[in-house]
Amino acid sequence: MQPIISRFIYAGIGLALCTQAQAATVTGQINSTLTLIASCQVNGATGSTGVNFGALNFGTQDALFTQAPAQVLGGGGGAMSILCSSGTVPVVKIGTGAHDSQSAGGTRALADGAGNFVPYDFYTDAGHSQLLAINGTITLPTSTGVAQSVNLYGLAKGKAGLPAGVYTDTVSVELSF
Repeated sequence: MQPIISRFIYAGIGLALCTQAQAATVTGQINSTLTLIASCQVNGATGSTGVNFGALNFGTQDALFTQAPAQVLGGGGGAMSILCSSGTVPVVKIGTGAHDSQSAGGTRALADGAGNFVPYDFYTDAGHSQLLAINGTITLPTSTGVAQSVNLYGLAKGKAGLPAGVYTDTVSVELSF
């Protein structure tokens, strides 16, 4: 019986040696890739069309007002905010409005829908000395990946004979980077 046990032991050792001899190792790598494209957010929102660049609200004035200043405000009540990929140069173009040149005294106009217009203009400073022409641009510093404020101001000018009502305009805006 001893020889049978020995044979089993030798067979087990031989089997173990064969198993180890047949084991192999294969090495390699996994190639990972991520492609980032330049992008921007306007007032915290992304998109390529229909983006809300803010609102210019001249408030409520009496029909005999002379001037009404306002600032373009973004979503949170502060200045327009532009956040772009690091290394990009954001350029904001303030395009045409729905009623440009419809009223003497400004390059743009707010309309009441009944043929009455209130002239107004955009400015890049709160003192209203730096007029921003139609299709004028505001070039921001090279982005570092931190949101930048765009200070844009408006000044509406009253004129005689304006009836009471709500006057509006829609101005196109383009952001390139």
